[in-house]
Amino acid sequence: MVALIDYGSGNVASVANALAELKEDFRITCNEVEICKADKIIFPGVGEASFAIRQLHMLNLFSVLRIVKKPVLGICLGLQLMADHSTEGNVACLGIFPVSVEKFDPGKSKVPHMGWNDVDIKYSSKLFSEIKNAERFYFANSYYIPLNGCTTAITDNNGIPFSSAMEKENFYGVQFHPEKSGDAGLKLLKNFIELC
Repeated sequence: MVALIDYGSGNVASVANALAELKEDFRITCNEVEICKADKIIFPGVGEASFAIRQLHMLNLFSVLRIVKKPVLGICLGLQLMADHSTEGNVACLGIFPVSVEKFDPGKSKVPHMGWNDVDIKYSSKLFSEIKNAERFYFANSYYIPLNGCTTAITDNNGIPFSSAMEKENFYGVQFHPEKSGDAGLKLLKNFIELC
């Protein structure tokens, strides 16, 4: 069973629709016991980082997400909340990836970075199994994670390269929205559930 975390700051409905299309067994939940019992955990997110972190604390999920040993997939803000810190609201995050989330400079790049863009797969990853390099995925982000030792795929926003996918141990994250990225996005979600 896949736990799809609903903490009041995620695009849960569209991810649920994608999982239903894949005919996967999933449960929308904010219950820490259900989350810990799940085989896989999907951690979606839209909105503002400091609000989302407050929600995680209120639901007693902040510590759970830091220590869980099941595979976890962070999507968009979900990925960013796995960093050490976000400049969006100047907030301490989950601390899984040792990096800080930065805002795109509107003088140098498109803000928000929205629409379809290439994903350059830099390292072998089960997430991208049978997905061609430079496949296009759908993005909607004003903040980004710089390239770092956990980066597995890179996307460029007008000359600013950033992490579009990251991995560390049982934690996976993508900056784009696989649930809005057509067949390639569905394949990535299926890879996470079946391979990771």
